[in-house]
Amino acid sequence: MVARRAALVSLAAFALLAACSRQPAPSAADTLVVGATAVPHAEVLEFIKPKLAAEGLKLDVKVFNDYVQPNVQLAEKHLDANYFQTGPYLDTVNADRGWGLVKVAGVHIEPLGAYSSKIKAIADLPAGAVVAIPNEPSNGGRALLLLNKNGLITLKDPSNPVSTLKDITANPKGLKFKELESATLPRVLNQVDLAVINTNYALDAKLDPAKDALLIEDKTSPYVNFLVTRPDNAADPRVAKLAKALASPEVKAFMAEKYKGAVVPAF
Repeated sequence: MVARRAALVSLAAFALLAACSRQPAPSAADTLVVGATAVPHAEVLEFIKPKLAAEGLKLDVKVFNDYVQPNVQLAEKHLDANYFQTGPYLDTVNADRGWGLVKVAGVHIEPLGAYSSKIKAIADLPAGAVVAIPNEPSNGGRALLLLNKNGLITLKDPSNPVSTLKDITANPKGLKFKELESATLPRVLNQVDLAVINTNYALDAKLDPAKDALLIEDKTSPYVNFLVTRPDNAADPRVAKLAKALASPEVKAFMAEKYKGAVVPAF
């Protein structure tokens, strides 16, 4: 009898083990691979990871430290989507590369700011000052628009989002410009008089846009950061689920609490 009972227990244990072994492994179809820059994009994605996991979607966040590779990797199908760029930047990249990457949803605005480790107020910027700006068309043009709006230069067309140094028609202080990769701008802050820095890189460098920026875009900025994908993924329900999560009240509250106005929801 004891032997029979033991056999039954062993059989039950074997059946349970077999059942567990038959549980389906997480499917790649339930995983979304998203490229993002570290701050704030990857932080926002990490915040919503648990919520999406509870809804059956695993978020695999790939962090990049530049503005080039996230689009290259998306176009080459190593990513399902990315979240790091503004609309004008995407438009420029699509025109240059012929990719046709598409905007899924606008998520937030990061007001672009001008910073200095040498002066405390923009009025103190000396004649002949060295000003560092991003070296790619969208963010470089955006930096020039900020300087134009605050009277440091005059542009031929202040509404042109991809203005270049050649479009400067007046430069009363004789400013000297250095065009550098966006990611390197915080690191050269002590080598120039003024640097115009994207907020994600400013935050990553522990700068506080609300306190440290001598100039900053206001809330009317058209430079919304978008969730982006390829045309073949535009109708993917996983992408739609991510877009919905990014536009949730929880994300809005998270941005307000964590970034204190340096990241402004666009929804």
